[in-house]
Amino acid sequence: MNAVLPLPEPVSRRTDPRVAQREQAKLAKRLRRQVGQAIADYAMIEDGDKVMVCLSGGKDSYTLLDVLLQLQKKAPVRFELVAVNLDQKQPGFPEHVLPEYLRGLGVPFHIIEQDTYSVVTRVVPEGKTMCSLCSRLRRGALYSYAAEHGFTKIALGHHRDDMVATFFMNLFHHAKISGMPPKLLSDDGRHVVIRPLAYVREEDIVQYAAARQFPIIPCNLCGSQENLQRRQVGLMLRQWEKEQPGRIEQIARAMADIRPSQLADPNLFDFAGLGHRDGAARADAHAWLAGEPHGEAAAEPPSGTT
Repeated sequence: MNAVLPLPEPVSRRTDPRVAQREQAKLAKRLRRQVGQAIADYAMIEDGDKVMVCLSGGKDSYTLLDVLLQLQKKAPVRFELVAVNLDQKQPGFPEHVLPEYLRGLGVPFHIIEQDTYSVVTRVVPEGKTMCSLCSRLRRGALYSYAAEHGFTKIALGHHRDDMVATFFMNLFHHAKISGMPPKLLSDDGRHVVIRPLAYVREEDIVQYAAARQFPIIPCNLCGSQENLQRRQVGLMLRQWEKEQPGRIEQIARAMADIRPSQLADPNLFDFAGLGHRDGAARADAHAWLAGEPHGEAAAEPPSGTT
């Protein structure tokens, strides 16, 4: 996913090597703690789980896999990790990068080959963003593979800033309060999606990816396009963070502290029953809109009578 907040210069390029090494160690420890906390808070990974780690070749998914591998060694439960990449047959995609990297780590992996690129470029009009359709096709391919191979969890690399940005996109453009939950059951009830980076700042991922020297693969299909909605929200968040440092973290915390009685959704809170007197009649919306005072309609004689 495109960067939401300003991307800082990696620490290793700005400081003395010894200082950089200490900072990187602190960063790695912070990421392990935040990911471990998110996993515990939302029961993301349980004993015996087979976790499919979706690896795109971007900084977020590399960081996700790297931190999960570290946690796996000392975790209180036993679980399996398998890295899975979807090769969408984009022109110029370096097919050798991920297999070489994963073999070097000794991590079980699989490359799904499915030409979604041709579908997207054929269906989406020129000049329109391809992200939405590309995402749906990618999700379908990954869900199918997970079902066929018995994965109990699907791990995605969305981080805290992605989740905050998505919240505002839904608020501004779809008039609803929703976002990316840390843990999600798919609509068909067959897949559990987890986002272990839910507490991690994008800024920290940038620093970590640079320090670890991950072989980043850019997304040429959609990375060069302007997703105007996400860009507008990103600019807003950048400005907020600049003016009020820590505001993004406050918003992220608020998303985990919802008070249905302080909003206005009658499906989440029984406003109609609040303070209702037993036996008192309830008028529906039609009666209210009719504008007739209580009892007035009944007092009028029927039409045609004297």
